[in-house]
Amino acid sequence: MAFSDLREFITALDKSGDLVRVKKEVDWDMEVGAISRRNFEQSGPAILFEKIKDYSPGYAILNGPVATWRRVAIALGLPPDTSVRQLYAAYEERREKKIKPVVVQSAPCQENVMIGSEVDVYKLPAPMVHDGDGGRYIGTWDIIITKDPETGWTNWGMYRFMTHTQNMLTGWPQATSQLAMMMKEKYLPRKQPMPVAIVIGCESLCHMVATDPYRPGENEADYAGGLRGASVELIQCKTQDLMVPAHAEIVIEGEVLPDRIALDGPFGEYPGYYGAGALKPRQSPVIKFDSMTCKKNPIYQTLITGPTIGYESTHFSGLSKEAMLYTITSRMCPQVCSVNVLVSRNIAVVQVNGDITNDMAKRLMVEVFSNLIYIKYVVLIDSDVNPADPVDVLWALSTRVDPGVHMHVFPDMTMEPLDPSTKGSCDKVGFDARKPVGERSEGFVRARIPGYEKTRLEDYLVRT
Repeated sequence: MAFSDLREFITALDKSGDLVRVKKEVDWDMEVGAISRRNFEQSGPAILFEKIKDYSPGYAILNGPVATWRRVAIALGLPPDTSVRQLYAAYEERREKKIKPVVVQSAPCQENVMIGSEVDVYKLPAPMVHDGDGGRYIGTWDIIITKDPETGWTNWGMYRFMTHTQNMLTGWPQATSQLAMMMKEKYLPRKQPMPVAIVIGCESLCHMVATDPYRPGENEADYAGGLRGASVELIQCKTQDLMVPAHAEIVIEGEVLPDRIALDGPFGEYPGYYGAGALKPRQSPVIKFDSMTCKKNPIYQTLITGPTIGYESTHFSGLSKEAMLYTITSRMCPQVCSVNVLVSRNIAVVQVNGDITNDMAKRLMVEVFSNLIYIKYVVLIDSDVNPADPVDVLWALSTRVDPGVHMHVFPDMTMEPLDPSTKGSCDKVGFDARKPVGERSEGFVRARIPGYEKTRLEDYLVRT
């Protein structure tokens, strides 16, 4: 079931027709970003850029390996045409079957070792993506590994860091992130540097787990093993007391300094704006590196974020978040049959099969808002509306909602800070776009034409 590493997954995408190799030389400065954005907005294939300007042959950039549900299914070892609902079920089932990692003594990620003055992050072909970005960002698609100095708990997260010098990065982990809390609560009071490893180019399920909202004390490596159906192999870092995935393409080892800050940003974030509503760089923590290890001819995997369906962040984040919301809401209300977080990531759609009380409808809305803080709007729909089709959802919202009756405002709730329209909290809104029951329901029967779904225009509209 599991792919041993990223390269094995690339081979699978090659065979299924879900990857394109770009042989033409491309510029890391904007061109990679422009090609990627155009491709993702058309739900195109994964891209492997094989020739990068200013870099020797052998360096490559991979983008978008799980940017469609089809490729997410392949990553999970399922048929490409697996439905989203089936993906949720498989993800939730496997996540509950944790498998502990195993430690190995040698690993592909340490085929090449650079220590001290040899470390130079500019040797990695990290792209400059947007014209307003503060610099080139290392680790937009990564696993950041840190460890609690008291309990030994190891945390995996996904954060982005900007290149500051050849051996220093700056970054802005949100205050609510586990990385920021660990630094604030465990290292800063002791004025100690925090050991950190940035892991790039793992097998995709490991990266997905790094984005999931697990509780402090839970080890993501165990959950990654469950998703893969096989233990994750780990190896000891060369210069830090941390264990990292043995089959990664690149590992950068260093420390977050307790007494050093530097400018970071701005950066084009997933909502489609720069940073959290400001174009000015911010003072951020600094990571200083001691070593960098990698495979021979490493593949640099990057992530182009954005608010539309073709972007990778929509899928690797959406799978875990939607599966989590479906589990929570369906346990509360068995009539819930599907949950979808629309492309902006600020709107959640909850599909209900059958009648529920108004009180239950409001409880479902509150539960969604509380479990995903970046959701600002919840729309409840019936089973005759497609929750994955924004046009169908907008149609239900337009024709089934009396704002004075079916719109509910929930004041002063916590909000994700990257939304520039809010300042850490805002009023949130729920729309009950379900059709009524009883006598009035006949006015909400959708007009249908038999045979419509099977009609092929090319059989009739022939130009002569």
